[in-house]
Amino acid sequence: MDVYLDNASTTNVSKEILEAMLPYFKEEFGNPSSLHEKGINSRKVINKSRIKIAELLNCKKSEIYFTGGGTESINWALKGLAFKNRTKYEIITTNIEHHATSRTCEFLEALGFTINYLKVDSNGFININELRSMVNENTLVVSIIMANNEIGTIQNIKEISGICDEARTYLHVDAVQAVCHIELDVEELSVDLLSISGHKFHAPKGIGLLYIKEGTHIENLIHGGQQERKKRAGTENVPYIVGITKALELGISNIGNYTKLLNSYSKTFLERLDKENIEYILNGPNIGEDRLPGNLNISFKDIDGLVLTYLLNKRGIYVSTGSACDTESIEPSHVITAIEVPNNYINATIRFSIGNETTIGELDYVLDNLISIIKNEI
Repeated sequence: MDVYLDNASTTNVSKEILEAMLPYFKEEFGNPSSLHEKGINSRKVINKSRIKIAELLNCKKSEIYFTGGGTESINWALKGLAFKNRTKYEIITTNIEHHATSRTCEFLEALGFTINYLKVDSNGFININELRSMVNENTLVVSIIMANNEIGTIQNIKEISGICDEARTYLHVDAVQAVCHIELDVEELSVDLLSISGHKFHAPKGIGLLYIKEGTHIENLIHGGQQERKKRAGTENVPYIVGITKALELGISNIGNYTKLLNSYSKTFLERLDKENIEYILNGPNIGEDRLPGNLNISFKDIDGLVLTYLLNKRGIYVSTGSACDTESIEPSHVITAIEVPNNYINATIRFSIGNETTIGELDYVLDNLISIIKNEI
């Protein structure tokens, strides 16, 4: 049996989404910038997609921009603000951001910007009072990951946005892991920029979104033609735009059932470990409203995580030792280090990310093998 429990790194393109995309690879392939009928038809499809996405996220269609993925969206948000607004030179972020954010901040720091990092507690939450004291008249942007990709911690974005509004500073939210996994309303959250990546919720890799609130002063990241209302050059990827639109529609409509099912699976997983007296730590918040559904980041006592991952892989069980974007490192991830996992647990940290297509039979197979390996082979 093969069991895929690495949905936080990427998801498959579902049948319904693929079927929606297929006509735009072969029949409706026109360049949206062309003035003939095939081009105009493609332009209409993009416009309809933008309208639908704006409706789903509760914003204006003019605030939605299509990108090549979450990394591009985050780079555009931070670099675009930095290059356009030359009077403020401080950026506030956290020490558990995805590398798309942290390494963009490092790049901007080399250009003269000051980067201030918020620390997190043992569950991955920032200290709201620390943020309040850190924001000042020279703060250009606060950039926060809404739902952490490794440990599933969901930050209180509404409270954070209130602080940013008072300080008259921009707020950028990395919502790559959050969209279609928790409820999200950009108007209610009151954010200025929000980054999304399609392949986290069954759209293909290579398509993303950047929400840019009307009135936000931002420089272009990609220059060339006049696509995306002169903000993001390059011929639009029509089939992928159709795909991410369909994926958003399906994912958002199913959030209630999705959350209930995956939280139930997560509790079952931990209960089985407890029953078998496996020594472990669940990194991040308890299962519930403060944690991403299906995210189980677990550190096992006195075990080599790479060996455990290898042995699971041999049995057809696919998991992650951390962020899939940084697998070349053999050191504990910066997120696990930041929450201060004990030394005798930190080297065996595995992320099991359950998906909406996971079955209880697959979970039983994973648990049988995981427990057997820990007890008999390591």
